[in-house]
Amino acid sequence: MPEPLSSTAASGGGGRLRNAFGGVLCAFTLLLIGVIAFSIRLFSVIKYESVIHEFDPYFNYRVTQFLSKNGIYEFWNWFDDRTWYPLGRVIGGTVYPGLTLTAGTMWWLLNSLNIPLSVETVCVFTAPIFSANASWATYLLTKEAKGSGAGLMAAAILAMVPSYISRSVAGSYDNEAVAIFALIFTFYLYVKTLNTGSLFYATLNALSYFYMVCSWGGYTFIINLIPMHVLLCIVTGRYSSRLYIAYAPLVSLQVVLGTLLAALVPVVGFNAVMTSEHFASFLVFIILHVVALVYYIKGLLTPRLFKVAMTFVVTVGLAVCFAVAAILIALVASSPTKGWSGRSLSLLDPTYASKYIPIIASVSEHQPPTWPSYFMDINVLAFLIPAGIISCFLPLSDASSFLVLYLVTSVYFSGVMVRLMLVLAPAACILSGIALSEAFGVLTRSMKFQRPISDDGSSTAHDGSFDTPANSEPVSKEKPSKKNRKKNKGSEGSPPVNPRTEEKLLVLPCGPSAVGIMLLIILSGFYVVHCVWAAAEAYSAPSIVLTSRSHDGLHVFDDFREAYGWLRHNTDVDDKVASWWDYGYQTTAMANRTVIVDNNTWNNTHIATVGTAMASPEKAAWEILNSLDVKYVFVVFGGLIGYSSDDINKFLWMVRIGGGVFPHIKEADYLRDGNYRVDAHGTPTMLNSLMYKLCYYRFVETDGKGFDRVRRYEIGKKHFKLTHFEEVFTTHHWMVRIYKLKPQKNRVRGKLKLKSSSKTSSRHKTSGKKRPW
Repeated sequence: MPEPLSSTAASGGGGRLRNAFGGVLCAFTLLLIGVIAFSIRLFSVIKYESVIHEFDPYFNYRVTQFLSKNGIYEFWNWFDDRTWYPLGRVIGGTVYPGLTLTAGTMWWLLNSLNIPLSVETVCVFTAPIFSANASWATYLLTKEAKGSGAGLMAAAILAMVPSYISRSVAGSYDNEAVAIFALIFTFYLYVKTLNTGSLFYATLNALSYFYMVCSWGGYTFIINLIPMHVLLCIVTGRYSSRLYIAYAPLVSLQVVLGTLLAALVPVVGFNAVMTSEHFASFLVFIILHVVALVYYIKGLLTPRLFKVAMTFVVTVGLAVCFAVAAILIALVASSPTKGWSGRSLSLLDPTYASKYIPIIASVSEHQPPTWPSYFMDINVLAFLIPAGIISCFLPLSDASSFLVLYLVTSVYFSGVMVRLMLVLAPAACILSGIALSEAFGVLTRSMKFQRPISDDGSSTAHDGSFDTPANSEPVSKEKPSKKNRKKNKGSEGSPPVNPRTEEKLLVLPCGPSAVGIMLLIILSGFYVVHCVWAAAEAYSAPSIVLTSRSHDGLHVFDDFREAYGWLRHNTDVDDKVASWWDYGYQTTAMANRTVIVDNNTWNNTHIATVGTAMASPEKAAWEILNSLDVKYVFVVFGGLIGYSSDDINKFLWMVRIGGGVFPHIKEADYLRDGNYRVDAHGTPTMLNSLMYKLCYYRFVETDGKGFDRVRRYEIGKKHFKLTHFEEVFTTHHWMVRIYKLKPQKNRVRGKLKLKSSSKTSSRHKTSGKKRPW
């Protein structure tokens, strides 16, 4: 007996040592994945400089500066008079504060530790830091469903996926920088609660959901996806007490937080309990309690009494449901959108925005994606996702069914709006990580079972056998008859099947297994190369600084900062600057000047007024802008260098948004054969609009012809003068052109002595004309 005991102790010690080594290796791998997730997003800083990207991040940076300088109480009460003149904007009540508070807290902690980093530096590196956190959260979520191997694979894939890199490179200081981490971590805590039934994890799940609410408007995706999964579990007969614990505290705390959010996060307010996006969670909450009550009564009563109680419960439940439905219908009936926001209706009906809300349809990231964009953003993951779905059904659990539901819903929403490719990315990475983990597991297990062993063993590579424990019977190679199989199947008390025998059913020949492993490694290599290229070339360039390559090298176009610098140093502090709303955030943050509209787009009428001015003739536009106390107006023009995202290409949205509020602006007046043309075939209304004149003023002087490199033809109206505007600055590459409104002419009191009566009569005739505005 001493020998078996010593061997058992040795095997137990070896198992503990193996587990310890596996834990250390797993932790080191996760640390390496975090470093990769952070490092791959630094190309924008290495190739260019540490600068804020895009448009919305400049507003977030400006708000973070105010928070770090004045404190949180001043932040909540901040009324910004430099935006939406003359209306202004209450910043504390119209922003999701999660990103700002997170970066502000990081800056405060670093300075408390005597690490003197600027607010801009912290904002630039916030997204890469939280990308590493998102990778680790992906590992935790996938581990709960399919184990550590799949979790490590999914975390590594998410760390490099281009769709996530596009919104989290260094300098991309937007809400999604922290929201994707909050999204994945909330899903992890929900699945963890499902697996453990722990009320501790349920409470953490509610708090994580609260952080997501503070960070991004996409929190409505969570509060609808989780109820859908709960309802799916109930319908498929997978109800358990763990499901109740996982969901009930979340919605209960949501109802409580509905009043707290009204005071703490004014941008959400009572929307958490009043809008249609949240009603599904309350309905499933009621259904869950009815099901829980039924299961509770079933455990107490006899079958006959249970039928009677069921009749009563169903009757009362239907009455309650009808009452709740009547209340909800009464609440939403007064709203023309039935309680849904414009963006939610755009997701449910992809044609809604183009029909009724052109301001939403005008945003490029709200357009549907093309098929090449899927290959660009998720690459080979599109081919691995189906295998991951199959793996989730072998076997199907609550966690794996949640992952499948998450994938299906995110695929639909990403097909409606290209911005929501970001929500699809974690689901695609998780399912692809599961597929790769299962594939590598089968192939490496095949190589393991067919490898040659020592001389004293009985297993060889050529006969396909494998080593068996000393106290087990060898596996018979004879194929049993049908009679024996039926007998063995029906016999009771038969010994359990050796798990290694079950594993052998998945064994493949050695050659194909090696080829399969090599193909998977090559496929993974192609994915890594594509991700590095996307991070370095496609998504690292900041929109504030443009670059292009030609036969004579790299060209850098820094016209935006040149124009904002000119405004900052050559205009008065109280001057008002007008432009299209795309450039509002950058103007207030970099030029520190008051703007008429900006990227918040909360007031459609104000934006329509600016659009109407751009689409009107010069005199009428001057009157509109002068009534808004505007002193300077600038346009973005790309006809000289070939910059396609200029204001001429955005002009159609100015006409549509302006015409939606002011009926005298008709889109048909600007179209020639269904197109906006600025060449000789352009309509007189188009060629006389303020936008055309501000963009093409003196443009013919550049090459003598007035050839537009974006539209690829010569402009129609080449030689004209401005009567109500004067050019004050044009950047080096003509990308930004700034004009100043000419002052109104002085009026002379009394009668003017005119030389001829004809001039007097003509003056009286013109004075009776109707003002264009």
